[in-house]
Amino acid sequence: MPKIRPISDLRNNANEISEFCRETREPVFITKNGVGDMVVMSVETYERQMALINLYTKLAEAEEEIANGAEGEDFLEVAKRLRNNVHGNI
Repeated sequence: MPKIRPISDLRNNANEISEFCRETREPVFITKNGVGDMVVMSVETYERQMALINLYTKLAEAEEEIANGAEGEDFLEVAKRLRNNVHGNI
């Protein structure tokens, strides 16, 4: 169930809202005159959301490249090269 608070709570209870967002890792939906206006979330939650969006964007680009005929590399070969690079540098 989403947490919904009026915009006046940002002024009157900002610390409480901040603590809720950090502890629960959930956003708080802020209303203005009874209508949704904004969402408040912790920086950690925001960064996680942005990382997921970035990952999904890269996956969509890769799927599009494959659909357009691009050839990928064999995973086992790439993993072998990476392992050799790491072990060669240690």
